Amino acid sequence: MSKTMSVSSVILSCISAVLLGVSIFFPWWGMNFIAPQYPEGLDIIVYPYKMDGRIDIINGLNHYIGMQEFSEETFPELTYLPYIVGAMACLILIVALVKRTKLMLMLVALFSVGGVLGLYDINRWLTTFGTNLDPKAPIQIDPFVPPILGENTLANFVTHSYFATGAFLMGASYLLLVYTLWRERKK
Repeated sequence: MSKTMSVSSVILSCISAVLLGVSIFFPWWGMNFIAPQYPEGLDIIVYPYKMDGRIDIINGLNHYIGMQEFSEETFPELTYLPYIVGAMACLILIVALVKRTKLMLMLVALFSVGGVLGLYDINRWLTTFGTNLDPKAPIQIDPFVPPILGENTLANFVTHSYFATGAFLMGASYLLLVYTLWRERKK
């Protein structure tokens, strides 16, 4: 691997930084709840800085099974995650401009660790919400863990968990960096 990056690798890295920065403004993850009484579905949409969707109705329904309410205050990550992602995008730009391949390799490793921690965090919250049910709830159900990605059925609700636009932009950013390093190793 060469010590300095080529001009085309610098450009690709800058595009990666822009994609990562822009991802902050799009939803990263969501869950759609469908039931006979809600055929159009109810959504929870998670941005890196806020939650959107029909959270009020979902919280009202979750009360019956003893699940904790969803709110932005419940997820402290939403207060600092945009800053972490923005800082990472800035670091990618800086490293691209100094053209140091080894520094870019360290950023890809950091990006990888961040991705794994992000998936762990989503799973941790899904586990917490699905397994810490109030035993005095009007409707008793067995604890459950919705999937990060895919379908789950609970009573008469079918849920679909999915990654959204922001996650795909972040993934594209990561893949561009990996591709850039792969190109640089050939030199």
